[in-house]
Amino acid sequence: MIYEGSAIQVSAPVEGVATLTFDNKNESVNKFDKATVEDFAASIDALMHADGIKGLVVASAKKTGFIVGADITEFGSNFAMGEAGIKDWLLQINQIFNRFEDLPFPTVAAISGVALGGGFEMCLVCDYRVMADSAQVGLPETQLGIFPGFGGSVRLPRVIGIDNAVEWIATGKSHRADAALKVHAVDAVVALDHLEAAAKDLVKNAIDGNFDWQDKRREKLEPVLLKPIEQAMAFNTGKAAVFAKANPKNYPSIALALDAIEKHVNLPRNEALDVEATNFAKAAVTPQAEALIGVFLSDQLVKKKAKAWTKQAGDLNESAVLGAGIMGGGIAYQAASKGVPIIMKDINSGALDLGMGEATKLLTKAIDRGHSTPKKMGETLARIKPTLNYGDFGEVDIVIEAVVENAKIKKSVLKEVEGLTKDDAILASNTSTISITELATALDRPENFVGMHFFNPVHRMPLVEVIRGEKSSDHAIASTVQLAQKMGKTPIVVGDCAGFLVNRTLFPYFAAFELLMRDGADLRQVDKVMEKFGWPMGPAYLLDVVGMDTNVHAGEVIAEAYPDRAAKDYKGVIELMYEHKRLGQKNGKGFYKYEADRRGRVQKQVDEEAMNLIAEHTGKQPEQMDAGEIEARLMLAYCNETVRCLEDKIVESPSEADMAMLMGLGFPPFRGGPCRYIDQMGISNYKALCEKYAHLGKAYEAPQMILDMAAANQKFYA
Repeated sequence: MIYEGSAIQVSAPVEGVATLTFDNKNESVNKFDKATVEDFAASIDALMHADGIKGLVVASAKKTGFIVGADITEFGSNFAMGEAGIKDWLLQINQIFNRFEDLPFPTVAAISGVALGGGFEMCLVCDYRVMADSAQVGLPETQLGIFPGFGGSVRLPRVIGIDNAVEWIATGKSHRADAALKVHAVDAVVALDHLEAAAKDLVKNAIDGNFDWQDKRREKLEPVLLKPIEQAMAFNTGKAAVFAKANPKNYPSIALALDAIEKHVNLPRNEALDVEATNFAKAAVTPQAEALIGVFLSDQLVKKKAKAWTKQAGDLNESAVLGAGIMGGGIAYQAASKGVPIIMKDINSGALDLGMGEATKLLTKAIDRGHSTPKKMGETLARIKPTLNYGDFGEVDIVIEAVVENAKIKKSVLKEVEGLTKDDAILASNTSTISITELATALDRPENFVGMHFFNPVHRMPLVEVIRGEKSSDHAIASTVQLAQKMGKTPIVVGDCAGFLVNRTLFPYFAAFELLMRDGADLRQVDKVMEKFGWPMGPAYLLDVVGMDTNVHAGEVIAEAYPDRAAKDYKGVIELMYEHKRLGQKNGKGFYKYEADRRGRVQKQVDEEAMNLIAEHTGKQPEQMDAGEIEARLMLAYCNETVRCLEDKIVESPSEADMAMLMGLGFPPFRGGPCRYIDQMGISNYKALCEKYAHLGKAYEAPQMILDMAAANQKFYA
């Protein structure tokens, strides 16, 4: 053994070939944390002083993969150093990477599992890369508000070309072996069982002079060999594609990454790395980086809590869903697509046909996009058993109720199915607003009853709220969390109240929109302002998507539960649209109208009829308002209710609250969630904003938690 550390071991050479193995003894995965970086530096020293080494293979002993990247938990302390300190830290690490790249013999990376971020940058400093056919590589840093800082932005354009590198870095996507080979990010792809042998064979060929490894290395050390006009074309094409999808103001790291690449492609390695470090440091201190890194850490917390719940779960082999409507059919499809057999029951054969038809449509789209095959489609559909009776319900472990959003009907259906299932079967309701404790009053075994709230469309929305009723047992909660995970969803356990967590916060947002309309705001401007804020769509468009009938019904439930801030003393525009049978997308007209274009795609269009109805109702012609006021009024009502959910212990932590809003409503990730949004505004500034708009009603008044935090100068996140 040439070197043995806690994270890296270097074996003695066999026939001139040594092996550097990443194997962090203290972690389940390999990552470039501080200890590993120190080990890496020490292992290079050992390699430089060892005898008999003619070539080196770099591998991982972890079944989980090669290296997952840098240790994101260390970013907080590293980024607190400010731009100058961050740059110095990066250049120190890059000196270590450069020393490895400059070793006097050929090096080959044997890539298994995932090699992401710093892990893939480690592969790039090697002369050659051999990849298992099951592995994935990528540079996801822009998804964290930063960009590759361990030399990735410098080496990748020299390896795969400027245009490909711009796409890889800007999108932050992971790439399978075939895609990586196509752009020459790797030199060979082999079966995992042959990976080690292939890597050793490659390095031996380099040692024997069959491959000019020095020339291949030289390409990474020198400027990119492209004429100025060719460089300009590559950058312009890449920028156009990237910025059409990502606003550089919201995601500055992408703009900083492309700026760095454009500056350093004509520089030698060391000077190029200096440019990379300068721009990385600028990205690292942005509020977007803080927010996106926070999102990553919160996501890890949510997953950890879900994993803890599943340890208490029972075996779930058979499942069923009651109702084959939009939600029931979506739930059945989602379960089946993840390998979970499910019974789909309805009282109407036409509904069953529609449910199966929806599943078939989604699967066909997956085939068209290359994400599935006819065989997989057949296997998925076979896992859904449509039925008009309860014949097989005696064996199911969990039943998800997804019938019409009416408490009386839900109670009747739940009571009926309880009498037909095993004593230990779990019953879960997909209600979006009705109290789980209230629904449980119809049951003999309320301890086996929970809420399991999916979001529409089920196949796209990652969140499932698992709602604990007053008598819900830990076993029932744990089993439901487990099922949600099996279905490929992220469960968050929340307390019971009208609207639960996500919808409870959404309806004050809608109410704030109605107040803006009452005050003469132009719905088109309101939507544009909130889209610019980062929401996938503005409130008027979102109301159309949800459906005015649903909004009216759910709004009544919320108003009854929270009359001090949700009850209205005037007729709002949601009710106005509903009365005029303008239901939104479901019937082609709401705040906007929806008509098919030449390709048959339904498009949103301004509807003068709706605008006239609103003007007549309010007695005001729509006018432009201050964009800051629009944003403040909408976000205050929304964020305040989120804080009240924390006060009421509906959700346990700011991290879970923020992740629920990102996954359930599409809260802009670069803002991190409502709690992070308040933190970045500053608690005192937020309190002052509440005071400014408190005259509009209770929904705008600062919750007691905000007042207490402001007095103590506290934040949601340390």
